Amino acid sequence: MTYTLTKNQDILASSQFTADVVRSQLEDLISYACASGADFIEIFIEDSDFIGLLSEQDTITSVNPSFSKGVGIRIFKGKKDGFVSTNDLSRTGLLYAIDQALGMLGLINSKISSDRFSGLKDLKNYSGSKDQLTSITPTIDNVGIKLLKATSLLNKEGKHVQTRRGNYSRSIQEVLIASSDGTFARDIRLHQTYGLNLIVSDKSNSSSIARRLGSSSQPTDFLNWNIEKTVDEIVESSEKMLYANYVEAGQFPVILANKFGGVIFHEACGHLLETTQIERGTTPFINKLGEQIANTAVTAVDEGFTEGAFGSLSMDDEGMEPQETVLIKDGILKQFLSDRAGDLRTGNPRTGSGRRQNYSYPAASRMRNTYIKAGEFTPEQLIQSIDKGLYCKSMGGGSVGPTGQFNFSVEEGYLIENGELKQPVKGATLIGEAKEVMPKISMCANDLDLAAGFCGSVSGSVNVTVGQPHIKVDSITVGGR
Repeated sequence: MTYTLTKNQDILASSQFTADVVRSQLEDLISYACASGADFIEIFIEDSDFIGLLSEQDTITSVNPSFSKGVGIRIFKGKKDGFVSTNDLSRTGLLYAIDQALGMLGLINSKISSDRFSGLKDLKNYSGSKDQLTSITPTIDNVGIKLLKATSLLNKEGKHVQTRRGNYSRSIQEVLIASSDGTFARDIRLHQTYGLNLIVSDKSNSSSIARRLGSSSQPTDFLNWNIEKTVDEIVESSEKMLYANYVEAGQFPVILANKFGGVIFHEACGHLLETTQIERGTTPFINKLGEQIANTAVTAVDEGFTEGAFGSLSMDDEGMEPQETVLIKDGILKQFLSDRAGDLRTGNPRTGSGRRQNYSYPAASRMRNTYIKAGEFTPEQLIQSIDKGLYCKSMGGGSVGPTGQFNFSVEEGYLIENGELKQPVKGATLIGEAKEVMPKISMCANDLDLAAGFCGSVSGSVNVTVGQPHIKVDSITVGGR
């Protein structure tokens, strides 16, 4: 095959990834790697455009634009792999990167066969009308005006206000994936996330409340944001928590609210169901497929197709379409989240979960939209079932150990006494371990809702959705004073 680009010309110099000349170049590069003895090669090409804004008090204090373009190349030989990334997209640069990856596997300068690769399949173009996303999303001026209006409202509506912040970020990522199994797919991804943070204080009392929203493939989502509603929620919560007493430490039944309450399942359990954990031998669920690991009230799924959800995608970063993966059904472990490497090394079939932050990372098994499914009870019935306990309306930060030990702060909490919500309390921390807490989730309400977030792991930070209905945990350690 003859190259039609000059030796050092950018492989993406054409106006679109899908140009025939790019296909020709990719097929030639894949053939070269396969002829050198690679069992599999994947080429991930990315062109991204990011903008972030921060408002503090009544000023836009940061406007942070960034652009990147590059290629990630991963080669497998047996169960071993070599990965190299580069932003040198010339023929010379890409061949050099492939040689580096081949060298990691001892394949440099080897020649096996020239017919191990039969060409790329027809392009699967998931971008559709997404090519126009940049022109539809809000301008920097429009974003700044709305953020300043929101922080101004926080000052107008709130009391004892100390710090007001608003934030917005938008990412447009165009990707092209070509692999030796014939995969040839293109997509354009749009993600927007925005929110507010309010800190109030009065002498020795203080509280901090934040809200974040986010979406995928919804260009007008930020412009339609009801800032008045978000401001009202934050101000009401901050005023309730400002003079709250500190919670008493102990073992209590706990109600975790819906939406972002699902972060505990995501962090403490979801990561343990990724095949990267099986490869490392760090998940307590490694040999538990088909066994009871949670209460029968718990059914949990991970999927990538809920419209507009922050973790939704048309294809993963290995070119596979999303699907619903039932992780736990009626308390029984049904499936792990798997990428290509996980399939190869652990035998768990791919689930469309191969994800990466950008071209500089190899894909790994990662969550998308992960949540506990709705149950049959109302939130009120969950609260009424508790004589003495804690209601966690919103969660703050936390940390998770490698095998599921966790501690999460409660941003907004209330005592439960005799089946009723009572006074607000602060300083609560939920402490536990996934394998011990999952069997204690005895009731799930009927009000499933989702929340946007970011997740960091071996393949960088990716956008995800966490979620759940209100759930009851029969007993958990609550840290406090």
